[in-house]
This record gives sequence, C-alpha cells and structure tokens, in this order.
Amino acid sequence: MKFLKIMPLHGPNIWTYRPVLEAWVDIGVLEESPSNTIPGFVDRLTTWLPSLEEHRCGVGERGGFLLRLREGTWPGHILEHVTIELQNLAGMQTGFGKARETSTRGVYKVVVRSRHATVSKACLEAARDLVMAAIEDRPFDVASTVTHLRDIADSYCLGPSTGCIVNAATERKIPSIRLNEGNLVQLGYGARQHRIWTAETDQTCAIAESIASDKDLTKTLLQACGVPVPEGRIVTSPEDAWDAAEEIGVPVVVKPTDANHGRGVSTELMTRKDIEAAYAIALNEGSDVIVERFVRGNEHRMLVVAGKLVAAARGETAVVVGNGRSTVKELIDNQLNTDPRRGTTEDHPLNLVFQDGETAVRLELERQGYTPESIPPVGKEVLIQRNGNIAFDVTDLVHPDVAAMVSLAARIVGLDIAGVDLVAEDISRPLAEQKGAIVEVNAGPGLLMHLKPASGEPRPIGSAIVNSLFAANDNGRIPIVGITGTHGKTTVAWMIARLLHFAGKYVGLTCSDGLYLDQRQVEKGDRATWSSAHKVLLNRSVDAAVLVNSAASILSEGLAYDRCQVGVVTDIVGTEGLDKFYIHDTDQVYNVMRTQVDIVLPDGVAVLNAQDPLVLKMAELCDGSVILFARDPEIAPITEHRKQGGRVVFVRYGRLVLATGRDEVTLVEVASIPLLNSASPAYQIDNVLAAVGAAWALGLSHDLIRTGIETFKADQS
Repeated sequence: MKFLKIMPLHGPNIWTYRPVLEAWVDIGVLEESPSNTIPGFVDRLTTWLPSLEEHRCGVGERGGFLLRLREGTWPGHILEHVTIELQNLAGMQTGFGKARETSTRGVYKVVVRSRHATVSKACLEAARDLVMAAIEDRPFDVASTVTHLRDIADSYCLGPSTGCIVNAATERKIPSIRLNEGNLVQLGYGARQHRIWTAETDQTCAIAESIASDKDLTKTLLQACGVPVPEGRIVTSPEDAWDAAEEIGVPVVVKPTDANHGRGVSTELMTRKDIEAAYAIALNEGSDVIVERFVRGNEHRMLVVAGKLVAAARGETAVVVGNGRSTVKELIDNQLNTDPRRGTTEDHPLNLVFQDGETAVRLELERQGYTPESIPPVGKEVLIQRNGNIAFDVTDLVHPDVAAMVSLAARIVGLDIAGVDLVAEDISRPLAEQKGAIVEVNAGPGLLMHLKPASGEPRPIGSAIVNSLFAANDNGRIPIVGITGTHGKTTVAWMIARLLHFAGKYVGLTCSDGLYLDQRQVEKGDRATWSSAHKVLLNRSVDAAVLVNSAASILSEGLAYDRCQVGVVTDIVGTEGLDKFYIHDTDQVYNVMRTQVDIVLPDGVAVLNAQDPLVLKMAELCDGSVILFARDPEIAPITEHRKQGGRVVFVRYGRLVLATGRDEVTLVEVASIPLLNSASPAYQIDNVLAAVGAAWALGLSHDLIRTGIETFKADQS
C-alpha cells in the first residue's frame, strides 16, 4: 500500500465543510484481495481495534463497518476507518471519512476529517502499517502506537482551555483561525476579529498583567480601594522574613511575589525555622519574597470575565491516614495518587502528589515531625498539602457580596479575565464576617478546574469569554465574496472590489493578477490561492474581501474561509489542467465548484450564470437566496425565477436591468460601460452582469453600482 500524495485541505472542499487530510493511495495487488478473502484478517484487525465496532459506515448503524469487513471491502476503505479510529484513540475526535476509487485502477482517494494535519498524517501512516500487519499476519504493538499518537496530539492540538473557547465561538457561528502551533487563535475575520491566547485576549491590558504579576503592588492597590487583603511586606532575607513574621504575628504565609498556580507558597508557618526554610523555597520560584498574615479557611479560585464572576472553585487539603505499616510516600501513592481524578495530563482535574519530591511537601512533613520514609501510626492523619487541589466547584454557593468583591478586585487591577484567589472559611458568607481576604489576582488564569472540576458542575466559561469579546449580534464576520468558474473570475473580482472600494470599504482582493490591499498590490502573480486568501482574512484592516478560487486551488488546498456572504460562479467549461487531480469531465468539475455555493451563509446570496446548465443546477444547493444573471431575459430559468419572486440581472434593448419578480429597474445603458465597447469580446457582458449581481447582493446602492461600472476600464482588471 503506497501513498502517492498526501494533501491537507485547510478549509471547505469537495468532501466536507471542514478541513480534511486527503491521501492518494495505490493499493497495488491488494485490489484483488477484499477483506473477506484474506485468512484471519478481520479477526486480527478487530482484536487490535475492538472500538471499530462503533463505526456505522454506510450501513448507518453500530457495527456497520464490521459488517462491510465480513462481506468484503477493499484496503482503501479499511485504511479510512482505521485512520479515523487511531485519531479518536489519540484524543483527536472525528467521525468523517471517505474512500473513493479514481479512474486509475487500484488508486484511491482516502479522506479523513483533520483537526491538525501533522496529527492526522501520523495516524494515517500508522493506520497503513497496522492494516498491512493485519493483512500479512505480523505482530503490531497497538498500545505503544496509540501512546505515541496521543503524545503527538497533545503536542499539536489545542489545549482544553483554548478548545472550550473556540468551541463556544463555533456554537455562535464565529469563525476561528489558529495562528501558531500553540494556543494563539483568531476569532472572526479581518477588521472584526479578536485574538485569544488561552485565558488572555487582545483586550487584556499589558499594564494590568504587570500589576498582577507584582503581588505586593496588587495588594497595595486593592487595599487602597477597600478590598480586604492580608497584611504583609516584601522581605529580603531569611532573617528579614522572620522579622516580618514577628511584626505581623504568626501564623504567616511565605510566597513569591511573581509566581502563579501556588508554586513556592508555604502557609500557616509558626516557627523561625519553618519561615526561613520557606523563604528559600519561595525565592527559588520568584524574584522577590513576601510574608503575609495567614488567613484561616479554604483557598478559592474565582474566575472573573468582563467584570462578572462566572465560576468558583474551592481547594482542599491533602491528607493521608497511617496504617502502621506504610511509609508516608507509600501512603501518598496508595491513598492520594490512586484517585482517578489525579494525573499528569490536562484530562485530570487534580495533580499527582509528591512525584518529584517537592520541597514544600517535605517542609510540611518536617513541621509534623515526619519524613517521606516515616511510618505513621494507625489512624494518624498526616497533612501533605495545605494549598493546591483547587478543583471543587462552588459557583452556586458564592455570596453576592463575595462575587461583588472579587469583581471589584479584577477591575482594580484592570484585567478582562482574572483568576482571583481568596481564602475564606465559608464562601456563602461575606468576607468581613469571617475575616476572609483576597490574596492574589492572576492574569491568564487556568481554566481547567472550571471545565473539569473534581466535583460539581462544569461551567460555560468558553461562552463567557466569547460573549465578552463579541456582542450578541456580532458573528465576527466581514463581507466575503468568493468567486469561482472557468472564465472571467479575475475581471468579476476586480469590478466587485472596485465597487466595494467606492462604498468606503478597505478591500482585500486575491486573483490571478496578485494580492491587493485597498487597491495596492502587495504580491504579484497568481494569488487565487488558499494562502493568499488566508493572509487577507488575518489582516486587521480588511473590512471586505473578494477572493477568487480556481478549481485547482479548491482541489489542492480547500477554501480559506468557512462561509461567505456572496458566492459567484461564472461558468463551467472543460477540465483543462485538472487531469492531475483525476478530474476528467465537467460533472466532476461541477462537484468541485459547487463548494463555493455550498458555503453561502443563510442570509447570503449565490450569484449564478443562468445560461450555464451546470451552474444553474447549483441554485438548489444554496442555503441563502439566489440572483441569476443572463444576457437573454427570456430564457426559461430567468422567467421562472422571476415568477417565484427571485432577483435577476439581464440585458434588454441595450440596457442593463435589475429585476425582482415583476419589478424592474434600469440600471445603465450598456453603451456607457467602457468594458463593453465594440471591441470587447461578447463574454464581457457576462462578467459585468455577475459583478453587478454580486454588488446588488451586498446591498450597494444602484447609484454606486452605476458609477462604478461606468468608470471601470479593461486595463483596471
């Protein structure tokens, strides 16, 4: 089984609306060997991957694919399903796949939904090896393969915190673009975009982040505004730490001034020895050390988004109970780390305890007279961790006064998204009643504790963050006009871009002439490509885009946008240059170019050539409305569309006419359009009609459209 070509299609394509990985696979002599003819193959494959039973395949029910295996199916189809399953086992969930034979015998196009091309490619290659091992009755280590693929997925896929925000945006029909291999993501297109980086956004103030990282400054600002905080000061040495403790009064907390997530924090310290030892731990985690009054109670992490409390989690101490036989280290492993909620991945709400011999744990044990090797007596409780383990949802218990106080703290620091740490014995009571206090305000807070709490309900924090960036009626989209067809695409694109420019839009244009921003050429040569369109959509200045897509670019890259406001199809003529994609007739070209119409928004418009039967056929595919154009107003598609109240653009008696049902408006005399002078080829009228139809679909005024086409010249395209 040989891979001839592997192509990531980054956006909508001939297979689906979503990115996929497309592989051209030559199965060679295996074309003569369907699955039911290979002794033991089905049993080996299903033993290695029992979860294949969940695949419904074309049968439409659980076990459908296994039925196909037993009846007999070919390796290309099997490769599709095994790749899908390996992606699922790696933690990159997907269900879509296709396997289609090409015009060359034994060569298949195998397609799977791909959330990250690198991960999907690794799964595809592993699937080939697994299928061949099953065919040839060779050993195959499925467990180690899945572990390796999961490691790759963990390295390349979005983390769960960023993923929850992107998913929330998707639910609101807001598009997203990943900007790097990390968690930097653009939500929306062009001038309507916002950017997120996990729990930070383009609305997160750098000054506020700096304030939050300085714990002493944060405390000073909060205290000045009446927010309860523990007394304390920065110290410069172990001796100074003890002096500060004596000034404040023990017990105290010693912690770094600029560390997060509880690192280097030691609490409820009573003795000089413990305080001086804690100073060294804190200094190792930060640049300065602060000593504060110990506030009695449980630690809580409060998540504030756009000034509102959206989630709250409580921490719990970690304790083991002696049995008279096991060491403290063994008790930790047997009583704490066996909890299925604990682990090293982001799927686990609680961390493993004492895996790296943490100094803070050793210090806590020493304060109780133990070491990790000590054997506590039967029934003796030993405190392992005082802080951390903040993963128990208490959002519904938070007192309104507490919610108001943490929201105030976030506003004082200036953060749009803040993790406010407070200590209180009872979160359902005001802080003043119990001498509770806010101890930290953090930028870029962790979100996992609220998404996957150890107990309680997950909170919709992704939606809260998205809603803070986009108003209820804002989907982050700019007007996008996508154009495809065989002829005239660039001329049509130029005219539409010019009309949008007249309307005051900063227009991004990609076509066979180059890439243009606000009528300025920034790249030369054919730029009717995914990568050029992608650049336009990333540009924060662009508030309208006109993007040409050739059949070849749709086949090799997919579209750069998920949906468009207007989709234009000029014509379908021939298959020139498409043989290399196994496209040999115009019906196949239709399946490629229909992609442009498939993704028109429900409130958008498809602008279609009524004189081309294949283009006209696309009208039934459009989720939005349809504008037809034709030179002859009397052809059946035009008259029928008008009877149904549809919009059409045509020429009659030398005049360009816009009609909605029976109502007509004469836009302009054809003779006054420079592009349509006596020397112009006849097809130029189709280009003008298509451009006028698109401008009409965009809501541009008749006067603006008239002025635009009356001043547009052939040398401008």
